[in-house]
Amino acid sequence: MSDTLSIAPRDKAEILAQALPYIRKYHGKTMVIKYGGNAMTDPELQADFAEDVVLLKLVGINPVVVHGGGPQIETALNRLGKKGQFVQGMRVTDAETMEVVEWVLAGEVQQDIVGLINQAGGKAVGLTGRDGGLIRARKLRMVDPADPSKEHDVGQVGDIVGIDPSVVKALQDDQFIPVVSPIGFGEHNESYNINADVVAAKLATVLQAEKLLMLTNIPGVLDKQGQLLTELTMRRIDELIADGTISGGMLPKIAGALDAAKSGVNAVHIIDGRVPHAMLLEILSDQAYGTMIRSH
Repeated sequence: MSDTLSIAPRDKAEILAQALPYIRKYHGKTMVIKYGGNAMTDPELQADFAEDVVLLKLVGINPVVVHGGGPQIETALNRLGKKGQFVQGMRVTDAETMEVVEWVLAGEVQQDIVGLINQAGGKAVGLTGRDGGLIRARKLRMVDPADPSKEHDVGQVGDIVGIDPSVVKALQDDQFIPVVSPIGFGEHNESYNINADVVAAKLATVLQAEKLLMLTNIPGVLDKQGQLLTELTMRRIDELIADGTISGGMLPKIAGALDAAKSGVNAVHIIDGRVPHAMLLEILSDQAYGTMIRSH
């Protein structure tokens, strides 16, 4: 906080005035925020994130938070002596792992985020995909990229069948900030663990959000030389996937981002969650703090 105290009052006013056109432009619009990485585990960054979300709500923007919890799930599984397994960036989820995923995401992580936002002066409400029938899912069919005739069984990992956003809309209209855990339910009321990036992208699409913001542990999408790519188009993304620049955990992120951009979300930003207040800087200034993905 100390570095902001040294700013001259006049410069402070200038900074605030610069935010005005953005506040006007985005007033009443929905923004879906995928919250993960360091921003989620570093106490100072947690506080910054909560303040940003509350500020956005106060200036008339509607933030919806979707969170992950990979490291927290890993820690809980280790305590039980279970080893996490991944196939193509997706966690293999047997029944016991699914139970752990549910109590870590919907119990611990979600409630921590709700508490942080409330502490910062907001009114957050935690939801899972079950609440209000928000996320209907089915078992994800994982086809082997090398051999399309082969399928991997990744257990209770879900593919989204549909999202009913009415519970989110009702909360938004009532000044609440929804915090969504990426757990869906199937036709027999079984639970599914769904990739949080995928949930955020789909929710942004269904809500026709103005922006989808994905907080990550990197400056954005980097090229082979480690340089930040500030803007990406669909064609460029295909090239980067083909030559292996985009791989691993970045794949579901980018795939979700592209889907959202194609389906009417105006801009998708992959931003560095390690930068204090990165989200505010991205939304309310002309400074780019990551990679922006457009559909065309």
